[in-house]
Amino acid sequence: MKKSGAGIFIESLIREKVNTIFGYPGGSVLNIYDILFDNPHIRHILVRHEQGAVHAADGYARASGRPGVCVVTSGPGATNTVTGIATAYMDSIPVLIFTGQVPTPMIGNDAFQEADIIGISRPCTKHSYLVRDISSLARTIHEAFSIATTGRPGPVLVDLPKDVLSTEIEYESPKEVKIRGYRPNYEGHAGQIKKVVSAIIKASRPVIFAGGGVILSVASKELTELAKITNIPVTNSLMGLGGFSELDPLSLGMCGMHGTFMANMALTETDLIIAIGVRFDDRVTGKLDEFAVNAKIIHIDIDPTAIGKNVPVDIPIVGDVKNVLKKLNLLLKGEKKEWERDHHVWLEQIEKWKSTYPLTYKQEKDKKIKPQYVIEQINEITRGDAIIATEVGQNQMWTAQYYKFTKPRTLLTSGGLGTMGYGFPAAIGAQVAFPDKIVFDIAGDGSFQMNVQELATAVKYNLPVKVAILNNGYLGMVRQWQQLFYNRRYSYTALDSTPDFVKLAEAYGAVGLRAEKPEDVRKVIKEAIDTPKPVVIDFVVEPEENVYPMVPAGRPISEMILL
Repeated sequence: MKKSGAGIFIESLIREKVNTIFGYPGGSVLNIYDILFDNPHIRHILVRHEQGAVHAADGYARASGRPGVCVVTSGPGATNTVTGIATAYMDSIPVLIFTGQVPTPMIGNDAFQEADIIGISRPCTKHSYLVRDISSLARTIHEAFSIATTGRPGPVLVDLPKDVLSTEIEYESPKEVKIRGYRPNYEGHAGQIKKVVSAIIKASRPVIFAGGGVILSVASKELTELAKITNIPVTNSLMGLGGFSELDPLSLGMCGMHGTFMANMALTETDLIIAIGVRFDDRVTGKLDEFAVNAKIIHIDIDPTAIGKNVPVDIPIVGDVKNVLKKLNLLLKGEKKEWERDHHVWLEQIEKWKSTYPLTYKQEKDKKIKPQYVIEQINEITRGDAIIATEVGQNQMWTAQYYKFTKPRTLLTSGGLGTMGYGFPAAIGAQVAFPDKIVFDIAGDGSFQMNVQELATAVKYNLPVKVAILNNGYLGMVRQWQQLFYNRRYSYTALDSTPDFVKLAEAYGAVGLRAEKPEDVRKVIKEAIDTPKPVVIDFVVEPEENVYPMVPAGRPISEMILL
């Protein structure tokens, strides 16, 4: 049976079990959109900006565990996706980006709306394709899905020239995907895993450091079992929050620049780090030559290039986190060791750090709202059973500190790239994936405005996303650095012309609410949750509230500013 390239594209998505795509039409992809007009199998969400399409697909992927898909046109449509692609790449999120391209004879001729999106995006994609021949289209699409979702996940871009989409060919679906030279190692070396058992037995001050790889590998159960078997405390990276319940007594919370005192001190004083699915990025390690200087380091990751990249590793294990932890737990159970007896002094020290320097703030009734209080109240009212997206900056760090994540795939945040404007479209993607879930975007007044146009998307599809704006009138995290390290010279960080967010929400057809006093906070949160429409809540908060603890740039993580 003959099919056009656009028909093959849609058929290939259906075979990959794709039922939702995010996109924005344009001339080079009109053939695709013509088929989508009455296609019953794929729901298309029309965003209002191509960056929003990628972020929404990213949020859909993070929340659901399924790959996110977006379609955009050529030229500026394609280039507008780059920030979203880089965001997904840094955080290892499986997103498929299908871009239109000018007809193949015109490529390289500076045709109208031509851009070399392959060259532009190459540094921030796991792989990319330019399809020049319709006969390779179906195979390329299936390869793209395989690459995006296997090994260390990541974004894959497929560039589709207009003539490839319009040409017809006899279509036969590829039987299987085989990619020469691409064979991720899932199992982990048995001898190395045995070395881990020996290291755990010998350690007196061990710490598990768990990252986003635990969530991507669906290994929360195995991580929890490891912690329980060995009675070893667990700290999470920002990307790892939710991989281990923060209500568990063994949880140390987040570590790093704005991590808890006990987590940072534990990583400083430990003699064994069991690092699982992490990158050891600079926000976690602080000054590298003073990071965990007395510790033996075990590093488990599916990506061999991540191991030893930032810190020297004593026991490297390349493999899927879930598979490796299953084998490790099985070996540990066979040891029948009384783990708690081996390091009860260590656990007592951690408890002392926790009680002496807890996360803290003070909310006074007759003062302005503290942003930490807003996060705590959202946590209490939702009982931790919500999907939380964040923007980037103070709002992101307060969320990481004061919302208690107990389940994987409940925090959607730009960890590696730090993309302002990510949270709201990502929340939309999550709400599409889970229409009956409570979904919040915790935002700053600066970051929310970067993709505020997606309010139209939320309203159009009746997606009841709740936006909690911590409105302090500043680019808050930049202002904090200016306060602490630049003598309070607030150079261009005051947002003097911020719109009325309530009126803005109403202009889009959403609901706008405002809280200006502490006693208003719980009321508006509950009202927002009970409203079956998109809601924007403007929380007018303390303008110069800072995120603490804070590790200054270039300092070891043990040297924290506490207040």
